[in-house]
Amino acid sequence: MHMAPEPVSVVPVTSDSGLRTAFAIRTAVFVDEQGVDPTLEMDVHDDDPAVVHVLARVADDAVGTGRIRRVETTTAKVERVAVLPAYRGRGIGQEIMRALESLVPEGVTELVLHSQHTVEGFYQTLGYRRDSEVFVEAGIDHVRMRRSLTDL
Repeated sequence: MHMAPEPVSVVPVTSDSGLRTAFAIRTAVFVDEQGVDPTLEMDVHDDDPAVVHVLARVADDAVGTGRIRRVETTTAKVERVAVLPAYRGRGIGQEIMRALESLVPEGVTELVLHSQHTVEGFYQTLGYRRDSEVFVEAGIDHVRMRRSLTDL
């Protein structure tokens, strides 16, 4: 018997404990799994109240996170999208991206992100287009990608 996947909820972080949970997921994925230097993983934007963080939950378990911040008047940047390994392949990353895209600051018409090169295809399926050569960030190959929100 095939069981239906459990529903995923993605909500903005509104508490210190929620933020700590998001940081724990990022640490598990980026630092522990991928070897990113912890001093690079946490940054000044984590303390910025204008940055919106989200948490993805399956049942009572926090399983993913991401954040979005305005970088120019009409541009916001999606960052730190992470899903715990046991929950990958279930569409949770897509749900996180949908939630972040729905939370763009007013006046933003374009989203940018730095995708790890290995998951560029994931973002392409969501309408993002690569506009850079491969570059190294935090010791990992990345590409810059962007998506216009005026085409939706």
